[in-house]
Amino acid sequence: MYTIAYMRYAVVLLFFFFSFFITAQTKFTLSGFITDFESGEYLSGASVTVAGMPLTGVVSNNRGFYMLNLSAGDYVVKVSYLGYESREFNVKLSNHLFKNFRLKLHSNILNELDVSALKKQHDLSNENNGAEHIQTSEIRNIPVLLGEQDILKTLTLSPGVKSIGESSGNIYVRGGNNSHNLVLLDQAAVFNTNHLLGFFSAFNSDAIRDMTFYKGTAPSEYGGRLASVMDIRMNNGNNNKYHVGGGIGLISSRITIDGPLVNENGSFIVSGRRTYADAFLKVFSNQNIRNNELYFYDLNVKTNYKFDEKNSLSLSAYAGRDKLFIPGHFEINWGNKAATLKWTHVFNGKLFSNSSFIYSDYNYKVDIIVAPSVYSLSSGIDNLTIRQDFRYYLNEKNTFDYGYHSTFYTILPGKLDADLSEIVNPMKIQNRYGLEHALYWSGNYKPSVLWNLNYGLRISGFHAMGPGNFYTYNAGQVVDTVKYTSGKIVKTYVVAEPRVNISYHPDQSRSFKFSYTRNSQYLHLISSSTASLPTDIWLVSGKNIPPEINDQLSLGFFRNFKKSAYQFSAEVYYKWLHNQIDLKNGADIRANDHIEGDLLFGKGRAYGLELMLKKEYGRLNGWVSYTLSRTELNIDGINKGKWYPARQDATHDFSVVGLYNLSDSWSLSATWVYQTGNAVTFPSGKYEMDGEIRFLYTDRNAHRMPDYHRMDIGATWKFSKKKNYDSSLNFSIYNLYGRKNAFTIDFEEDPQDPSKTRAVMTYLFTIMPSVTYNFRF
Repeated sequence: MYTIAYMRYAVVLLFFFFSFFITAQTKFTLSGFITDFESGEYLSGASVTVAGMPLTGVVSNNRGFYMLNLSAGDYVVKVSYLGYESREFNVKLSNHLFKNFRLKLHSNILNELDVSALKKQHDLSNENNGAEHIQTSEIRNIPVLLGEQDILKTLTLSPGVKSIGESSGNIYVRGGNNSHNLVLLDQAAVFNTNHLLGFFSAFNSDAIRDMTFYKGTAPSEYGGRLASVMDIRMNNGNNNKYHVGGGIGLISSRITIDGPLVNENGSFIVSGRRTYADAFLKVFSNQNIRNNELYFYDLNVKTNYKFDEKNSLSLSAYAGRDKLFIPGHFEINWGNKAATLKWTHVFNGKLFSNSSFIYSDYNYKVDIIVAPSVYSLSSGIDNLTIRQDFRYYLNEKNTFDYGYHSTFYTILPGKLDADLSEIVNPMKIQNRYGLEHALYWSGNYKPSVLWNLNYGLRISGFHAMGPGNFYTYNAGQVVDTVKYTSGKIVKTYVVAEPRVNISYHPDQSRSFKFSYTRNSQYLHLISSSTASLPTDIWLVSGKNIPPEINDQLSLGFFRNFKKSAYQFSAEVYYKWLHNQIDLKNGADIRANDHIEGDLLFGKGRAYGLELMLKKEYGRLNGWVSYTLSRTELNIDGINKGKWYPARQDATHDFSVVGLYNLSDSWSLSATWVYQTGNAVTFPSGKYEMDGEIRFLYTDRNAHRMPDYHRMDIGATWKFSKKKNYDSSLNFSIYNLYGRKNAFTIDFEEDPQDPSKTRAVMTYLFTIMPSVTYNFRF
């Protein structure tokens, strides 16, 4: 049945596509790649326009490819890109022409790049509501913890994006939880984006070129998550010169090497990073502290080779690992691995293709030490993906994207290892398998300079598959068990996901945008806390777990004034969340073969207002952002069927970012953030049972953590360039005024009066300074 339904959708989409194809008028195509003049890096998002033709303009795709459909004649083509000198090219078109354009960095790049890490989010020319494009070069001076540039940390300073509490690397977008974000590194899914329990993200900025972030309606090529898409792309490496760069900090260092391959037809980049926080523990006289281990490392590798103007191949890989070891207590290690092989082919000036084979893996292991015994708990998820993506340029008004994705998942929900002599019996929860397909098609139609329409449809399907025993539950108890063999389909789901994005530009200073999207999610992260712990588990949809579905409406108003030196935006959104998941009271998610029987299902809603004001130019620039939002759940079996706040609900979120170019050598920066405390469940009473005092919990998430706020400052001293050597020194102070933000709050008996209970707050940081030396030659 699934195959028949899938083919029907395919036939409809192909018919719709070719109905446009056969009506195309005969014209010539001007196409090619836009690259950096010195390094050869592709410039994605570069603007290509034709003088005297306001409707004829395109933006290069994520491989720097552009296409214009023009009649025969002589044209002046203008190419521009943020931070680069705009150039005009004279083009004579009498046949199909493949022509590459190369741009040079702007001579006054410092002032231009330091304007804003989120510069393009509210650019009036951006047709997508709730989308932004971030280059790593733009976040150079924003102060973050321990001096590390961090593209994900910077993202949380924009409206609608939150990181809840101290030391939380988890990101929550427009009410979604952390598992609702699709994080891609060169198309490979990354399932845990945190290092050092959230102090760092998994992405070394030296290895990253840019990121496209969607919190509204993402193009139909993306799917599988409810809240957002973070499409992160690695640098390709310089195909003209060899370079070495890096940074030396107080607790971490990094190094990057890149250069050309095979007569400048290819390039490579190798970038590594490691923290050595555990090395500083050796200075302590306390033996228990000296023997602790706390570190992470990551490695990015990528190579590209261009066979000819129309064929290129790239291979990228990533590996990262963390370890936290406290002798005599526990050891946790976790990490990601990912690899992508991609072939890019230009059939002609109208048709562009990407064919990809992708692998990713995430796993963790926890050793619990109770001398002389050691118990180990492990879990993980890996997947294999094939993708075929096409872009077809019909004419100056119509562009189409279509393709097919297929992913096979293998999930290890949990494995408990212990010696046979131990009281705890070893066990392994059976693996679960799933196959997810998606067929997508989308179009972009620009009828005039005033209007733009982006529309699309994604048909996703999922098979829960054997082998294994599959259970049917009633009130959490197993009532039936069916054994399926390898490859046998247990349950199938199919979801149609329409998308539409409409923008209206009445003049050059204003725009209005409306979008609607539906997303489905077949992978589910089961968590018992909001901390950045790597011990949560992934489950797939199946007999007992339907796919989560989200419908979102959003409306935005954007206004530039004072010659675009200032930009203001206001967006409102509303989400209907279906098949939301929460745990029963007292449920244990670890090494539980019947975790599906401990899940409860219901609905949710999320809505909010997002405001942002930015100053774009001048010595002093930056932005102020504010989000007013609510995220609530209604799940049978919790709070007597009443609506209650989700754990990530935080009503107010406020960020201020200031950047000041003091001179050509010095730049200053500061950020201040404020956030309502997230929803938590605190005990409402206590009682005695078998001589022990136990706490009574009633309503779920009925309390709040203390409000969170802090200020960070930074300064960058750029040394004078010496021949081919660039260097700078970055100073920063995290939490300048020493705010003691709560990490956890625990409840215990008051030692002075056992009849009373006291709340004990644990905090991690007060003031934390850092110094980092950066270099490149």
